[in-house]
Amino acid sequence: MSTAGTRSAARLPGSYLLWLAGVLASLAGDAVFYFAIGWAASASGGAVAGLALSAITLPRVLLLLIGGAVSDRLSARRVLIAGDAAMLVFSLILAAVAYRLGASPAVLIVAGVVVGVIDAFYLPASGSMPRRLVGKEQLPRALSLRQVGGQVVNMGGGPLGGIVVGLAGLAGAALVNAVTFALVLAVLIAVRPRHEPPPAPRTGHLVKDAWDGVSVAFAHPVLRPALLMTGAAAGFLLPVLPLLLPLLAREQHWDASAAGLAIGAQGVGMVAVTLLVLRRGALGRPGLLAACGLIVAGAGVLGMALSPGAGVVLVASFGVGIGNGLFAAHIMPLVLAVTPDSHLSRIQAVLVLVQSLALLLMNNVLGNLAGFSSAVTALTVCAAVIVAVGLLGLASGPLRNNRAGLDSAPA
Repeated sequence: MSTAGTRSAARLPGSYLLWLAGVLASLAGDAVFYFAIGWAASASGGAVAGLALSAITLPRVLLLLIGGAVSDRLSARRVLIAGDAAMLVFSLILAAVAYRLGASPAVLIVAGVVVGVIDAFYLPASGSMPRRLVGKEQLPRALSLRQVGGQVVNMGGGPLGGIVVGLAGLAGAALVNAVTFALVLAVLIAVRPRHEPPPAPRTGHLVKDAWDGVSVAFAHPVLRPALLMTGAAAGFLLPVLPLLLPLLAREQHWDASAAGLAIGAQGVGMVAVTLLVLRRGALGRPGLLAACGLIVAGAGVLGMALSPGAGVVLVASFGVGIGNGLFAAHIMPLVLAVTPDSHLSRIQAVLVLVQSLALLLMNNVLGNLAGFSSAVTALTVCAAVIVAVGLLGLASGPLRNNRAGLDSAPA
């Protein structure tokens, strides 16, 4: 293949880049909006703040499988257009209500429920879009670009939310969110998926179709261990930095800056791996590297637990970022690549559900374990589970040997 042909084959499609720009704009709007909800709810006390955030999470979790089934039946693009239009209208209504009546607890809880319901249909459809817009061999680079963009948006979302809320309150945040949804709606109307499979056959029973996604996911020889590893990462790796590291810092009498630097070191490690995958594509067999990434991350968590000082924690946290980056940059493209065409959105719904349930459960379990024993104990448990699950992934032949997206990748 000529150099020009290789570059052309490696270039991500313009339709994907346009869609991704819309997604990142939407993420920025969401960051501002969620900050505004939390900030407004905190004025009424911790109970109201917890209830307002639970109002988003609960309907999202309960309806995710239904949302995935609807997306596979009707097409992800139609579901996304409907979801964006609904959020645009709702955001404008919320802005008017908040401006006239203020951010009362009732307004916040109703807003949370509406957002959670729409998310349940939106997230599975959005998660399946990269597979519909790019070829399988380009999924690692496409998802790495999405991950890097998401990291940048998350870094700026909090400060931006603080500025908007400080200037215009919840009403202003809702208007900003409405603008981003209008942009995404225009993008979705313009974008046409290049690899859109035909709609899934209907059984006549939506609940049966939704449950079929769970059955397919856990019967598949590659998806089953991939979901196990993803759930373990959500439950035992994601809580390490936001939950356990601050507790460890307080136990060891480090200042807040040490904990902040450790979180930054993890981000640097993760972004470094993601950028490498963005430049070169998948670094090898995706299941093998994802399992190795968990083992590296688990070793980093153990290093944090056994660290004699804040300096060593920085190195260990960087290792956690390297492992987490290897895992995330390879497991998500693998899941999308091996998913049957008829179940793209339903498998994404199962994936989000597994992550959400694991994170909700283990945040509470690990927090209580650290309280009853110590942060060191909780970190050691996390490290042991993460490494064990990584080793189980290596023991899975179908996962370890799968070459999805590699055989057809450009030179």
